[in-house]
Amino acid sequence: MLRRFMGETDMQTAAFFRAEGVLFSQTVVHAATWMAAQRAGLRERAFRFGQAALAAPIFGVLGQNDRSLGNRVVHLAYRGMTGDRVAILGEEYAVDVLKDKLLDRGLELVKKAKKEGRRVVVISEGISEVITPLMEHVRGVDEVICNHLEYRDNKASGKLLDPIVGGYEGGRWLETYASEHNIDLGGSIAYAGHGPDLLLLTAVGKPCVVNPDFTLRKAAKEADWPVMDYTA
Repeated sequence: MLRRFMGETDMQTAAFFRAEGVLFSQTVVHAATWMAAQRAGLRERAFRFGQAALAAPIFGVLGQNDRSLGNRVVHLAYRGMTGDRVAILGEEYAVDVLKDKLLDRGLELVKKAKKEGRRVVVISEGISEVITPLMEHVRGVDEVICNHLEYRDNKASGKLLDPIVGGYEGGRWLETYASEHNIDLGGSIAYAGHGPDLLLLTAVGKPCVVNPDFTLRKAAKEADWPVMDYTA
């Protein structure tokens, strides 16, 4: 996981934002497909593009449950790409594609959390080469936690480094994180919309479900959590 600080504060509460669904609607499948289409060589480009496209239905099936396996399959499309190439394409995708897809309502929630004096933490299934440059355009973010590709001899192996963001284990780091940063989870808030984010939401005193999938919408109704639906 990436822990990148943009200014230490003495905040006692935090706002945790699941990027996918809350700040933007695109999934890691879209990113992998776009980047695969930029690969050099027609045969290699077609193969990796097809690989990423075939991963989409698998990711869809697993999306409302543990997404770790889905993320592993999707990121196989990066296999063989050099670190420099992934970094260049990642920034291009972040600035040319994702930046314009940021959701205004999500950005307003970040702004609101910052005004309330909360530490703003963004959690994403995306790889650091995409999410880090994108978050440079989201004002108020204190820290980014996302996935990392494994590299061997400066080439992506197609694997993600553990722990993988997107699975149920994604919420288990929260207690340690809160202890390290002197955060009162009972007074903190979390925004998320996927089934595997259930542990994240139950760990804070103020959970809020945003653009939820079927699994989380049902859970939110049972737990009487507030639900927000927006597309812009």
